Amino acid sequence: MPRVKGGTVTRARRKRVLKLAKGYYGSKRTLFKTAKQQVMKSGQYAYRDRKNRKREFRKLWIARINAAARMNDLSYNKLMHGLKLAGIEINRKMLSELAINDSQAFAQLAEKAKTALNN
Repeated sequence: MPRVKGGTVTRARRKRVLKLAKGYYGSKRTLFKTAKQQVMKSGQYAYRDRKNRKREFRKLWIARINAAARMNDLSYNKLMHGLKLAGIEINRKMLSELAINDSQAFAQLAEKAKTALNN
C-alpha cells in the first residue's frame, strides 16, 4: 500500500494562511508558524473591535448631543428625558447629525423637551 502524501492540501492550507498574513511586518508574513499565530490574533482583535466600534460611535454621538444640548441650556440627560416625555423617538445617531448640520431643528427639539419637562 503506498504512503499518503497530501502535499497539495498542506500547501493550500499554508498558502491560505500566508495570503491572510499579507502586509504584516517581518517574519509574520513569510514564516508559516508565526504567520498563523498572527492571523489568529488578528482575528481575535477584529472580532473584539467590531464590538468596540459600536461603543465608540455611541460615545461620540452622546458627546456631540451633549455639546449641542448645553448650547440650548439643557444637559444631555435632561434633553433625552424631555424627548422621551414628549413622545419623540429619535436615535442618538440622528440627533447628533441634527446637532451638527441643522442647529435650528435641534433647537426646536430642545424646546419641546424643555416644555415636556416643565409640564
